[in-house]
Amino acid sequence: MFKNRVEAGNMLVKTLQEQGWEFDIVLGIPCGGIVPARQIAKQFNCPLDVVLAKKMGSPSLPEYAVGAVTPDGEILVHERLQNLWEEQREPIKRMAQVVQKELNRQLDLFRSHKKAILLKGLRVLLVDDGIATGFTIKAAIRYLKRQGVREIRVAVPVCSRNAYRTLINEADAILVLHIPQQMYAVSQFYEEFSSVEDCEVIKILGCEDESPAAT
Repeated sequence: MFKNRVEAGNMLVKTLQEQGWEFDIVLGIPCGGIVPARQIAKQFNCPLDVVLAKKMGSPSLPEYAVGAVTPDGEILVHERLQNLWEEQREPIKRMAQVVQKELNRQLDLFRSHKKAILLKGLRVLLVDDGIATGFTIKAAIRYLKRQGVREIRVAVPVCSRNAYRTLINEADAILVLHIPQQMYAVSQFYEEFSSVEDCEVIKILGCEDESPAAT
């Protein structure tokens, strides 16, 4: 059990240092992932930025996630729902365009005080506050690969067993502090798990721009 996201980030810092991991930039997955990502970027004197991917519902059941969309509009559909993709390709594409528009609106909001960092050729450390299904972070990893990054490593405080098995085949390396026998939600492993609002993400990114790590 972690006290909060800051403590989880500090625990990741310690383990990353012990294992001698090296990276050029830390990318947090908003909104919760930006808090542990900030702790790591601060201690490793690395630039901090964000990467986004959003779940997308089915055209017939919007609340039922069938895939994830990234800023470049790519759609990652669950392997078990390939038949649905074939049957409803055009409606899913239209829904993906709506999700992409909202995703980029949020990204523009985060960019209001911070310009995007060119990722091509960099060694990336991707950070979240926890991984339950692993689907959105899988989409984020594939998006980063399309950006031409040199290496993608993932560091999270807690991750489900199924997600871990998937991600070890997607990322170059993955560090997890705790892999529980059963996992229903990331929040069950935190004493304090309040929502991280967009304004806090903007503030963290803005402060990072003024820190020595960003010079």
